[in-house]
Amino acid sequence: MYVSVRDRPAAKTGGVAGRIATTVLLLGVVSMLTDVSSEMVAAVLPLYLTAQAGLGYLGYGLVDGAYQGVSALVRMAGGYAGDRSDRAKWVAVIGYGMSALSKIALLPANGLAAITAVITADRLGKGLRTAPRDALIADASPPHALGRAFGVHRMLDTIGAALGPLVAFLLLAAVPRGYDAVFVVAFAVAAVGLAVLILLVPDRRTNRGTRVRLGDVLREVTGPRLRRPLLACALLGAVTIGDGFLYLAVQQQDRLDVRWFPLLFVGTNLAYLLLALPLGRLADRLGRGRVLLAGHIALLAAYLVAAGPARGPVTLVAVLALLGTFYAATDGVLPALVSRLVAAETRTSGIAAAQTVTVLARFAASVAFGALWSAVGARPGLLVFAMLLATALPVAAVLLRGATLPTGLPGRARGGPNPSPSEPVAPAADPTARP
Repeated sequence: MYVSVRDRPAAKTGGVAGRIATTVLLLGVVSMLTDVSSEMVAAVLPLYLTAQAGLGYLGYGLVDGAYQGVSALVRMAGGYAGDRSDRAKWVAVIGYGMSALSKIALLPANGLAAITAVITADRLGKGLRTAPRDALIADASPPHALGRAFGVHRMLDTIGAALGPLVAFLLLAAVPRGYDAVFVVAFAVAAVGLAVLILLVPDRRTNRGTRVRLGDVLREVTGPRLRRPLLACALLGAVTIGDGFLYLAVQQQDRLDVRWFPLLFVGTNLAYLLLALPLGRLADRLGRGRVLLAGHIALLAAYLVAAGPARGPVTLVAVLALLGTFYAATDGVLPALVSRLVAAETRTSGIAAAQTVTVLARFAASVAFGALWSAVGARPGLLVFAMLLATALPVAAVLLRGATLPTGLPGRARGGPNPSPSEPVAPAADPTARP
Protein backbone atom coordinates (compact mmCIF):
# COMPACT_ATOMS: atom_id res chain seq x y z
CA MET A 1 0.00 0.00 0.00
CA TYR A 2 1.33 3.43 -0.90
CA VAL A 3 1.37 5.77 2.07
CA SER A 4 3.29 9.04 1.99
CA VAL A 5 3.33 12.20 4.06
CA ARG A 6 2.49 14.00 0.84
CA ASP A 7 0.10 11.92 -1.20
CA ARG A 8 0.26 12.70 -4.86
CA PRO A 9 -3.00 12.43 -6.77
CA ALA A 10 -2.85 9.16 -8.63
CA ALA A 11 -2.82 9.12 -12.38
CA LYS A 12 -6.13 9.03 -14.14
CA THR A 13 -5.99 5.41 -15.17
CA GLY A 14 -9.63 4.56 -14.60
CA GLY A 15 -11.37 3.19 -11.55
CA VAL A 16 -11.87 4.78 -8.15
CA ALA A 17 -8.59 3.58 -6.65
CA GLY A 18 -6.64 5.13 -9.52
CA ARG A 19 -7.94 8.59 -8.70
CA ILE A 20 -8.23 8.68 -4.91
CA ALA A 21 -5.30 9.37 -2.59
CA THR A 22 -4.35 6.71 -0.05
CA THR A 23 -4.98 9.18 2.78
CA VAL A 24 -8.61 9.52 1.68
CA LEU A 25 -9.12 5.75 1.53
CA LEU A 26 -7.56 5.24 4.97
CA LEU A 27 -9.70 7.99 6.49
CA GLY A 28 -12.70 6.32 4.86
CA VAL A 29 -11.84 3.05 6.61
CA VAL A 30 -11.49 4.90 9.93
CA SER A 31 -14.89 6.54 9.45
CA MET A 32 -16.47 3.24 8.36
CA LEU A 33 -15.33 1.43 11.51
CA THR A 34 -16.30 4.36 13.72
CA ASP A 35 -19.76 4.52 12.14
CA VAL A 36 -20.29 0.79 12.66
CA SER A 37 -19.57 1.47 16.34
CA SER A 38 -21.67 4.65 16.62
CA GLU A 39 -24.68 3.27 14.76
CA MET A 40 -24.65 0.08 16.84
CA VAL A 41 -25.17 2.25 19.91
CA ALA A 42 -27.60 4.66 18.22
CA ALA A 43 -29.80 1.78 17.05
CA VAL A 44 -30.30 0.37 20.56
CA LEU A 45 -30.17 3.62 22.54
CA PRO A 46 -33.94 4.37 22.49
CA LEU A 47 -34.78 0.87 23.74
CA TYR A 48 -31.92 0.83 26.24
CA LEU A 49 -32.75 4.20 27.78
CA THR A 50 -36.51 3.70 28.01
CA ALA A 51 -36.76 -0.03 28.76
CA GLN A 52 -33.46 -0.90 30.49
CA ALA A 53 -32.27 2.32 32.12
CA GLY A 54 -35.82 3.45 32.92
CA LEU A 55 -35.34 7.08 31.91
CA GLY A 56 -38.72 7.44 30.22
CA TYR A 57 -39.44 9.37 27.04
CA LEU A 58 -38.69 12.78 28.52
CA GLY A 59 -35.28 11.59 29.64
CA TYR A 60 -34.66 10.06 26.24
CA GLY A 61 -35.63 13.35 24.62
CA LEU A 62 -32.98 15.18 26.64
CA VAL A 63 -30.32 12.62 25.77
CA ASP A 64 -31.32 12.67 22.12
CA GLY A 65 -31.06 16.46 22.08
CA ALA A 66 -27.51 16.19 23.39
CA TYR A 67 -26.79 13.48 20.81
CA GLN A 68 -27.99 15.61 17.91
CA GLY A 69 -26.78 19.09 18.79
CA VAL A 70 -23.81 19.09 21.14
CA SER A 71 -21.19 18.44 18.45
CA ALA A 72 -21.82 21.94 17.12
CA LEU A 73 -20.32 23.38 20.30
CA VAL A 74 -16.78 22.26 19.47
CA ARG A 75 -16.64 22.11 15.68
CA MET A 76 -15.04 25.54 15.43
CA ALA A 77 -12.67 24.66 18.29
CA GLY A 78 -11.61 21.52 16.41
CA GLY A 79 -11.12 23.49 13.22
CA TYR A 80 -9.06 26.19 14.93
CA ALA A 81 -6.97 23.62 16.84
CA GLY A 82 -6.17 21.84 13.57
CA ASP A 83 -5.10 25.07 11.87
CA ARG A 84 -3.26 26.48 14.88
CA SER A 85 -1.27 23.33 15.64
CA ASP A 86 -0.85 22.31 11.98
CA ARG A 87 -1.54 18.81 13.26
CA ALA A 88 -5.03 18.08 12.00
CA LYS A 89 -4.47 14.34 12.29
CA TRP A 90 -3.81 14.47 16.04
CA VAL A 91 -6.79 16.70 16.72
CA ALA A 92 -8.86 14.08 14.88
CA VAL A 93 -7.21 11.34 16.99
CA ILE A 94 -8.41 13.06 20.18
CA GLY A 95 -11.95 13.28 18.78
CA TYR A 96 -12.06 9.65 17.63
CA GLY A 97 -10.54 8.57 20.95
CA MET A 98 -13.23 10.37 22.96
CA SER A 99 -15.97 8.67 20.92
CA ALA A 100 -14.36 5.23 21.33
CA LEU A 101 -14.01 5.55 25.12
CA SER A 102 -17.60 6.73 25.46
CA LYS A 103 -18.84 3.33 24.23
CA ILE A 104 -17.21 1.42 27.06
CA ALA A 105 -18.17 4.17 29.53
CA LEU A 106 -21.84 3.32 28.93
CA LEU A 107 -21.34 0.07 30.88
CA PRO A 108 -21.11 1.64 34.37
CA ALA A 109 -23.24 4.71 33.55
CA ASN A 110 -26.52 4.83 35.47
CA GLY A 111 -29.11 7.59 35.66
CA LEU A 112 -29.91 10.54 33.45
CA ALA A 113 -26.90 12.70 34.40
CA ALA A 114 -24.28 9.98 33.89
CA ILE A 115 -25.71 8.71 30.61
CA THR A 116 -26.12 12.25 29.26
CA ALA A 117 -22.49 12.99 30.18
CA VAL A 118 -21.27 9.92 28.26
CA ILE A 119 -23.38 10.74 25.20
CA THR A 120 -22.16 14.34 25.34
CA ALA A 121 -18.54 13.14 25.37
CA ASP A 122 -19.23 10.99 22.32
CA ARG A 123 -20.76 13.89 20.38
CA LEU A 124 -18.03 16.30 21.49
CA GLY A 125 -15.56 13.84 20.02
CA LYS A 126 -17.47 13.86 16.76
CA GLY A 127 -17.53 17.65 16.66
CA LEU A 128 -13.80 17.84 17.39
CA ARG A 129 -12.71 15.39 14.70
CA THR A 130 -14.95 16.22 11.75
CA ALA A 131 -13.35 19.39 10.35
CA PRO A 132 -9.71 18.22 10.82
CA ARG A 133 -10.53 14.95 9.08
CA ASP A 134 -12.21 16.75 6.18
CA ALA A 135 -9.24 19.13 5.94
CA LEU A 136 -6.93 16.12 5.57
CA ILE A 137 -9.14 14.81 2.77
CA ALA A 138 -9.12 18.18 0.99
CA ASP A 139 -5.35 18.57 1.41
CA ALA A 140 -4.65 15.13 -0.05
CA SER A 141 -6.89 15.65 -3.11
CA PRO A 142 -6.44 17.74 -6.27
CA PRO A 143 -8.92 20.62 -6.65
CA HIS A 144 -10.65 19.11 -9.68
CA ALA A 145 -11.42 15.83 -7.82
CA LEU A 146 -12.57 17.06 -4.40
CA GLY A 147 -16.19 16.00 -4.89
CA ARG A 148 -15.07 12.52 -5.93
CA ALA A 149 -12.69 12.26 -2.95
CA PHE A 150 -15.37 13.26 -0.43
CA GLY A 151 -17.84 10.98 -2.22
CA VAL A 152 -15.54 7.97 -1.75
CA HIS A 153 -15.01 8.86 1.92
CA ARG A 154 -18.74 9.28 2.55
CA MET A 155 -19.44 6.03 0.69
CA LEU A 156 -17.14 4.11 3.05
CA ASP A 157 -18.57 6.02 6.02
CA THR A 158 -22.10 5.04 5.00
CA ILE A 159 -21.19 1.37 4.66
CA GLY A 160 -20.44 1.53 8.38
CA ALA A 161 -23.67 3.40 9.09
CA ALA A 162 -25.64 0.67 7.29
CA LEU A 163 -23.81 -2.20 8.99
CA GLY A 164 -23.97 -0.83 12.55
CA PRO A 165 -27.71 -1.33 13.21
CA LEU A 166 -27.61 -4.78 11.60
CA VAL A 167 -24.71 -5.88 13.84
CA ALA A 168 -26.49 -4.55 16.92
CA PHE A 169 -29.73 -6.37 16.21
CA LEU A 170 -27.88 -9.61 15.42
CA LEU A 171 -26.16 -9.32 18.81
CA LEU A 172 -29.47 -8.69 20.58
CA ALA A 173 -31.01 -11.64 18.74
CA ALA A 174 -28.20 -13.87 19.99
CA VAL A 175 -28.13 -12.33 23.49
CA PRO A 176 -31.59 -10.95 24.38
CA ARG A 177 -31.32 -7.69 26.33
CA GLY A 178 -27.56 -7.96 25.89
CA TYR A 179 -26.96 -4.22 25.68
CA ASP A 180 -23.62 -4.59 27.46
CA ALA A 181 -22.45 -6.90 24.67
CA VAL A 182 -23.40 -4.23 22.11
CA PHE A 183 -21.39 -1.58 23.98
CA VAL A 184 -18.31 -3.82 24.31
CA VAL A 185 -18.31 -4.79 20.62
CA ALA A 186 -18.91 -1.16 19.65
CA PHE A 187 -15.88 -0.11 21.69
CA ALA A 188 -13.72 -2.82 20.10
CA VAL A 189 -14.68 -1.77 16.55
CA ALA A 190 -14.06 1.92 17.35
CA ALA A 191 -10.65 1.03 18.84
CA VAL A 192 -9.64 -0.70 15.61
CA GLY A 193 -10.62 2.43 13.66
CA LEU A 194 -8.57 4.59 16.03
CA ALA A 195 -5.57 2.29 15.53
CA VAL A 196 -5.83 2.65 11.74
CA LEU A 197 -5.84 6.43 12.13
CA ILE A 198 -2.83 6.52 14.46
CA LEU A 199 -0.68 3.93 12.69
CA LEU A 200 -1.48 4.35 9.00
CA VAL A 201 -2.85 7.82 8.20
CA PRO A 202 -0.03 10.26 7.31
CA ASP A 203 0.49 13.30 9.54
CA ARG A 204 -0.07 15.90 6.82
CA ARG A 205 0.82 19.56 7.41
CA THR A 206 -2.42 21.06 6.11
CA ASN A 207 -1.48 24.74 6.49
CA ARG A 208 2.06 24.40 5.05
CA GLY A 209 3.69 25.38 8.35
CA THR A 210 2.15 28.87 8.42
CA ARG A 211 1.50 30.18 11.93
CA VAL A 212 -2.25 30.74 12.28
CA ARG A 213 -3.68 33.30 14.70
CA LEU A 214 -7.25 33.54 15.94
CA GLY A 215 -7.64 36.87 14.14
CA ASP A 216 -6.67 35.22 10.84
CA VAL A 217 -9.35 32.58 11.34
CA LEU A 218 -12.04 35.10 12.26
CA ARG A 219 -11.21 37.27 9.22
CA GLU A 220 -11.35 34.22 6.96
CA VAL A 221 -14.65 32.76 8.18
CA THR A 222 -16.36 36.18 8.21
CA GLY A 223 -14.75 37.40 4.99
CA PRO A 224 -16.46 37.94 1.64
CA ARG A 225 -15.48 34.58 0.16
CA LEU A 226 -17.23 32.56 2.87
CA ARG A 227 -19.96 34.94 4.02
CA ARG A 228 -22.50 34.13 1.31
CA PRO A 229 -22.03 30.32 1.44
CA LEU A 230 -22.43 30.41 5.24
CA LEU A 231 -25.66 32.37 4.87
CA ALA A 232 -26.86 29.76 2.38
CA CYS A 233 -25.97 26.99 4.85
CA ALA A 234 -27.92 28.72 7.61
CA LEU A 235 -30.94 29.31 5.39
CA LEU A 236 -31.11 25.75 4.06
CA GLY A 237 -30.34 24.21 7.45
CA ALA A 238 -33.19 26.17 9.05
CA VAL A 239 -35.71 24.28 6.86
CA THR A 240 -34.10 20.82 7.20
CA ILE A 241 -35.82 18.69 9.82
CA GLY A 242 -34.28 15.65 11.52
CA ASP A 243 -34.51 12.25 9.87
CA GLY A 244 -36.44 10.83 12.79
CA PHE A 245 -39.42 13.07 12.12
CA LEU A 246 -39.73 11.81 8.55
CA TYR A 247 -39.39 8.22 9.73
CA LEU A 248 -42.03 8.73 12.43
CA ALA A 249 -44.38 10.37 9.92
CA VAL A 250 -44.26 7.48 7.43
CA GLN A 251 -44.28 4.90 10.22
CA GLN A 252 -47.46 6.34 11.72
CA GLN A 253 -49.18 6.88 8.39
CA ASP A 254 -48.35 3.36 7.16
CA ARG A 255 -48.84 1.85 10.63
CA LEU A 256 -45.50 0.13 10.29
CA ASP A 257 -44.69 -2.31 13.09
CA VAL A 258 -42.22 -0.70 15.49
CA ARG A 259 -39.95 -3.75 15.18
CA TRP A 260 -39.04 -2.61 11.67
CA PHE A 261 -38.46 1.03 12.56
CA PRO A 262 -34.62 0.78 12.85
CA LEU A 263 -34.44 -0.61 9.32
CA LEU A 264 -35.64 2.75 7.99
CA PHE A 265 -32.21 4.12 8.91
CA VAL A 266 -30.61 1.28 6.96
CA GLY A 267 -32.73 2.08 3.89
CA THR A 268 -31.61 5.71 3.83
CA ASN A 269 -27.99 4.70 4.31
CA LEU A 270 -28.16 2.25 1.42
CA ALA A 271 -29.42 4.98 -0.90
CA TYR A 272 -26.67 7.28 0.36
CA LEU A 273 -24.09 4.53 -0.20
CA LEU A 274 -25.12 4.01 -3.82
CA LEU A 275 -25.19 7.72 -4.68
CA ALA A 276 -22.34 9.31 -2.68
CA LEU A 277 -19.62 8.67 -5.27
CA PRO A 278 -21.68 9.39 -8.44
CA LEU A 279 -22.97 12.67 -7.00
CA GLY A 280 -19.48 13.61 -5.82
CA ARG A 281 -18.19 13.11 -9.37
CA LEU A 282 -21.13 15.08 -10.73
CA ALA A 283 -20.33 17.93 -8.33
CA ASP A 284 -16.78 18.08 -9.72
CA ARG A 285 -18.15 18.39 -13.25
CA LEU A 286 -21.22 20.58 -12.89
CA GLY A 287 -20.34 22.63 -9.81
CA ARG A 288 -20.63 21.80 -6.12
CA GLY A 289 -23.12 24.56 -5.38
CA ARG A 290 -25.49 23.21 -8.03
CA VAL A 291 -25.37 19.67 -6.65
CA LEU A 292 -25.85 20.99 -3.11
CA LEU A 293 -29.03 22.76 -4.23
CA ALA A 294 -30.20 19.67 -6.12
CA GLY A 295 -29.86 17.67 -2.90
CA HIS A 296 -32.23 20.06 -1.15
CA ILE A 297 -34.69 19.67 -4.03
CA ALA A 298 -34.63 15.93 -3.26
CA LEU A 299 -35.35 16.78 0.39
CA LEU A 300 -38.28 18.94 -0.70
CA ALA A 301 -39.63 15.98 -2.67
CA ALA A 302 -39.23 13.76 0.42
CA TYR A 303 -41.33 16.22 2.45
CA LEU A 304 -44.07 16.23 -0.19
CA VAL A 305 -44.13 12.43 -0.59
CA ALA A 306 -44.24 11.89 3.19
CA ALA A 307 -47.09 14.42 3.51
CA GLY A 308 -49.01 13.17 0.47
CA PRO A 309 -52.06 10.93 0.37
CA ALA A 310 -50.25 7.88 -1.07
CA ARG A 311 -49.44 5.02 1.29
CA GLY A 312 -47.68 1.68 1.10
CA PRO A 313 -44.22 0.26 0.34
CA VAL A 314 -43.65 2.41 -2.77
CA THR A 315 -44.15 5.62 -0.80
CA LEU A 316 -41.92 4.38 2.01
CA VAL A 317 -39.10 3.43 -0.38
CA ALA A 318 -39.45 6.77 -2.19
CA VAL A 319 -39.02 8.74 1.05
CA LEU A 320 -35.95 6.72 2.05
CA ALA A 321 -34.41 7.03 -1.43
CA LEU A 322 -35.00 10.79 -1.58
CA LEU A 323 -33.56 11.28 1.90
CA GLY A 324 -30.50 9.22 0.97
CA THR A 325 -30.12 11.32 -2.21
CA PHE A 326 -30.24 14.49 -0.11
CA TYR A 327 -27.38 13.33 2.10
CA ALA A 328 -25.32 12.03 -0.83
CA ALA A 329 -25.62 15.42 -2.55
CA THR A 330 -24.82 17.54 0.51
CA ASP A 331 -22.80 15.79 3.21
CA GLY A 332 -19.53 15.49 1.29
CA VAL A 333 -20.21 18.21 -1.26
CA LEU A 334 -20.40 21.00 1.35
CA PRO A 335 -16.84 20.58 2.70
CA ALA A 336 -15.57 20.08 -0.86
CA LEU A 337 -17.16 23.41 -1.82
CA VAL A 338 -15.95 25.35 1.22
CA SER A 339 -12.41 23.95 1.21
CA ARG A 340 -11.54 25.89 -1.97
CA LEU A 341 -13.11 29.15 -0.85
CA VAL A 342 -10.66 29.70 2.01
CA ALA A 343 -6.88 29.92 2.26
CA ALA A 344 -5.05 26.63 2.80
CA GLU A 345 -3.79 27.62 6.26
CA THR A 346 -7.35 28.21 7.56
CA ARG A 347 -9.10 25.48 5.57
CA THR A 348 -9.98 23.40 8.64
CA SER A 349 -11.65 26.37 10.33
CA GLY A 350 -13.56 27.26 7.17
CA ILE A 351 -14.97 23.74 6.88
CA ALA A 352 -15.81 23.77 10.61
CA ALA A 353 -17.64 27.10 10.24
CA ALA A 354 -19.89 25.73 7.49
CA GLN A 355 -20.60 22.54 9.43
CA THR A 356 -21.30 24.45 12.66
CA VAL A 357 -23.76 26.78 10.97
CA THR A 358 -25.50 23.83 9.32
CA VAL A 359 -25.78 21.76 12.52
CA LEU A 360 -27.09 24.67 14.61
CA ALA A 361 -29.64 25.63 11.96
CA ARG A 362 -30.86 22.04 11.64
CA PHE A 363 -31.14 21.73 15.41
CA ALA A 364 -33.34 24.83 15.48
CA ALA A 365 -35.39 23.44 12.58
CA SER A 366 -36.02 20.17 14.41
CA VAL A 367 -37.16 21.99 17.54
CA ALA A 368 -39.48 24.19 15.48
CA PHE A 369 -40.88 21.24 13.57
CA GLY A 370 -41.48 19.31 16.77
CA ALA A 371 -43.53 22.21 18.12
CA LEU A 372 -45.39 22.49 14.80
CA TRP A 373 -46.16 18.76 14.80
CA SER A 374 -47.57 19.04 18.34
CA ALA A 375 -49.75 21.98 17.30
CA VAL A 376 -51.11 20.96 13.89
CA GLY A 377 -49.94 17.40 13.17
CA ALA A 378 -47.30 15.75 10.99
CA ARG A 379 -48.76 16.27 7.50
CA PRO A 380 -49.54 19.99 7.84
CA GLY A 381 -46.15 20.51 9.46
CA LEU A 382 -44.37 18.81 6.58
CA LEU A 383 -46.29 20.91 4.07
CA VAL A 384 -45.31 24.11 5.90
CA PHE A 385 -41.64 23.13 5.85
CA ALA A 386 -41.91 22.11 2.19
CA MET A 387 -43.21 25.57 1.39
CA LEU A 388 -40.44 27.20 3.42
CA LEU A 389 -37.79 25.10 1.69
CA ALA A 390 -39.22 25.93 -1.75
CA THR A 391 -38.95 29.62 -0.83
CA ALA A 392 -35.40 29.26 0.52
CA LEU A 393 -33.99 27.44 -2.53
CA PRO A 394 -33.88 30.39 -4.99
CA VAL A 395 -32.39 32.65 -2.31
CA ALA A 396 -29.71 30.06 -1.57
CA ALA A 397 -29.04 29.73 -5.30
CA VAL A 398 -28.24 33.45 -5.47
CA LEU A 399 -25.99 33.20 -2.40
CA LEU A 400 -24.11 30.24 -3.89
CA ARG A 401 -23.83 31.67 -7.38
CA GLY A 402 -20.11 32.36 -7.03
CA ALA A 403 -19.46 28.78 -5.95
CA THR A 404 -21.37 26.89 -8.64
CA LEU A 405 -18.86 26.83 -11.46
CA PRO A 406 -17.49 23.34 -12.18
CA THR A 407 -13.88 23.07 -11.03
CA GLY A 408 -12.92 20.23 -13.35
CA LEU A 409 -13.04 22.65 -16.30
CA PRO A 410 -10.62 25.44 -17.23
CA GLY A 411 -10.58 28.30 -14.72
CA ARG A 412 -11.46 28.36 -11.04
CA ALA A 413 -14.73 29.08 -9.27
CA ARG A 414 -15.22 32.78 -8.66
CA GLY A 415 -14.18 33.89 -5.20
CA GLY A 416 -11.76 30.99 -4.57
CA PRO A 417 -8.19 31.63 -3.48
CA ASN A 418 -5.22 30.96 -5.67
CA PRO A 419 -3.71 27.55 -4.94
CA SER A 420 -0.62 27.52 -2.80
CA PRO A 421 2.59 26.44 -4.56
CA SER A 422 2.56 23.05 -2.84
CA GLU A 423 -1.06 22.28 -3.69
CA PRO A 424 -1.89 19.99 -6.60
CA VAL A 425 -3.21 22.20 -9.40
CA ALA A 426 -5.99 21.10 -11.72
CA PRO A 427 -4.88 20.55 -15.33
CA ALA A 428 -6.19 22.79 -18.07
CA ALA A 429 -8.98 20.34 -18.66
CA ASP A 430 -10.03 17.21 -16.84
CA PRO A 431 -10.11 14.32 -19.33
CA THR A 432 -13.02 12.79 -17.40
CA ALA A 433 -15.13 15.94 -17.69
CA ARG A 434 -17.65 16.44 -20.42
CA PRO A 435 -16.59 18.93 -23.11
